[in-house]
Amino acid sequence: MDGMVYLAMSGARQVMHRQAINSHNLANVDTTGFRRALDGFEAMPMYGPGHPGRVQVQDRSQGADMAQGGIRTTGDPLNIALQGPGFIAVQDVDGNEAWTRNGDLSIGPNGLLQTSAGQPVMGNAGPITLTAFEELDIAEDGTITVRPLGESAAGLAIIDRIKLVNPDPETLERNERGLFTSEVEAVADAAVTVQSGALETSNVNTVESLVTMIELARQFETQVKLMQTAEDTDTAAARLLTST
Repeated sequence: MDGMVYLAMSGARQVMHRQAINSHNLANVDTTGFRRALDGFEAMPMYGPGHPGRVQVQDRSQGADMAQGGIRTTGDPLNIALQGPGFIAVQDVDGNEAWTRNGDLSIGPNGLLQTSAGQPVMGNAGPITLTAFEELDIAEDGTITVRPLGESAAGLAIIDRIKLVNPDPETLERNERGLFTSEVEAVADAAVTVQSGALETSNVNTVESLVTMIELARQFETQVKLMQTAEDTDTAAARLLTST
């Protein structure tokens, strides 16, 4: 009975872990450029004395779903949506470069160009800083052009170019701030383009995630019933031994 209880308990714990990942995806359904976290159950045979006749399950991360999200037009010149594969390079809190699909940009303190999460956007030589301007345009290749205050349309100035990269998805890891990193350095890739005045939505399928949530809740209930059955069987066996 101990083995049955252990397997049921282990199964319930892994279902809870997968439910947490699914809930995290649902919580980010409105997060700009969010990439759905992937995971899956893996059979893990239990080895020990005797024949390995029992198999437990373990939920393992399978990275992130890199499928393109929808494009929503906003008309804001500080909004950019990546078209196809690629990432926007930003500076993480530790000063190292990281990558995001979040193109909801804004002007922070001291004119620093940053994402809605506050990460500075990287350019050709580090974080991009903008001076006061009347108009701003971000080209497909990430080049930022502004019309400074008091200047005519002929006085346009190129400020910098947003660093756009396309690292190998197999090498990517997502940190606790939702940014992607890799041990392999990524250089600017001219093939990565953006659409100005638009944002990419999350690629989380709400209906699919809700169905998954219901399925996982039922699986968890099944594991709990198995633990209860094991307890009832143990109690019945103890009663038989006592009566003999």
